[in-house]
Amino acid sequence: MAAKVPTEELNKLSVADADGAANGKPDAKAAANGNLAENSDAESDDDAEDNAPAADGEGAAKKKKKKRKPKKKKKAPTSQTDPPSVLMSQLFPNNTYPKGEEVEYVNENRYRTTNEEKRHLDNLNSDFLADYRHAAETHRQVRQWAQKNIKPGQTLTEIANGIEDSVRRLVGHDGLTEGDAIVAGMGFPTGLNLDHIAAHYSPNFGNKTVLQQSNVMKVDIGVHVNGKIVDSAFTIAFDPMYDNLLAAVKDATNTGVKEAGIDVRLGELGGYIQETMESYECEINGTTYPIKSIRNLSGHTILPYSIHGTKSVPIVKSNDTTKMEEGDVFAIETFGSTGTGKVWDEGEVSHYALNPDASTAGLRVASAKPLLNVIKKNFGTLPWCRRYLDRIGQEKYLLGLSHLVKTGVVEDYPPLVDKKGSYTAQFEHTILLRPNVKEVISRGDDY
Repeated sequence: MAAKVPTEELNKLSVADADGAANGKPDAKAAANGNLAENSDAESDDDAEDNAPAADGEGAAKKKKKKRKPKKKKKAPTSQTDPPSVLMSQLFPNNTYPKGEEVEYVNENRYRTTNEEKRHLDNLNSDFLADYRHAAETHRQVRQWAQKNIKPGQTLTEIANGIEDSVRRLVGHDGLTEGDAIVAGMGFPTGLNLDHIAAHYSPNFGNKTVLQQSNVMKVDIGVHVNGKIVDSAFTIAFDPMYDNLLAAVKDATNTGVKEAGIDVRLGELGGYIQETMESYECEINGTTYPIKSIRNLSGHTILPYSIHGTKSVPIVKSNDTTKMEEGDVFAIETFGSTGTGKVWDEGEVSHYALNPDASTAGLRVASAKPLLNVIKKNFGTLPWCRRYLDRIGQEKYLLGLSHLVKTGVVEDYPPLVDKKGSYTAQFEHTILLRPNVKEVISRGDDY
């Protein structure tokens, strides 16, 4: 999920995105009662046989009681369906979720790999790592399904709903629900950003936009389990003339992932990313374009239930001397463009997030307060979009939402665009700077 680097030109915070909807778990007590009733019925049948009248001429004889055949236990599923629907917890029992790519530290941090104290600190994070790996494996399975199934001719709404419904099925949860100890779902709305739109676009209800053969689409997906958010993105293009654009951005992201580590200065990391990105050029319809890093977008740290933390990862060289630190979680995301290499706000808003520090004293529109309660209950500090309000049954909310934005209680995040006619691409991974190893938690066979 993209973050804008604050500049004099564009003094706006980067956005977070989100999910949510009311949770619909089956009633465990009712299910248990159902099982008891079933067993009771079975036993009653047996008793009826025992108490049945004896056969003619055999007054003292009793019918022999029939033995019930034991019910066969259902085997746990061992593979995913298409589309994805099997719970991750069933495919990987006892929190045995796959690790991401583990990369040993180098240079002055090489000692961490075998240091007993660092290994001990790492072992204390077992629940944290289980949640992150749960979210990461969900992300991998859903995005790999999406990569195989997204085709020209589909609407953006179909694509977004397919991705988000798959995530919810795999984690077994609709989103963030008040009072529920197990929370999981979308970390932010699925970004489906076409061509010159770099970030923060998701179709609103009723959107009829159809994916075309000529489009370049950025697919930005966030998955969270207990607030541990995996933020990872890829770009799809169907015409090979865009191959170099995608290769440039993927290479730049991999460079950022490779060079990231404890004590690395963020401004220097941005320089490595920019150097890689801008070593590429792309020929589109007979014209050759240099690939530019989009200078006012950046990666970012991720905090529990907060997609954007306090540190930004520039994708151009800068004077930022802030260091990466042990325990940090970073989204390393890079954006390349054939346009100006700068983005600005433009277009219909879909992304929103609650501002938890804003005062609600100035709310004057009657529908604003109940809408705010719905937002707090279902999304908390995670970003969300208008489709999520529609999904949980909210109606005629635009006036109240507009008032919440106007008073600063909710922040809106318009699409971020380069000039029309240009093309942008994005790739992104989430990395954990564990005490004794760097884990690229979202790495998969696809990228």
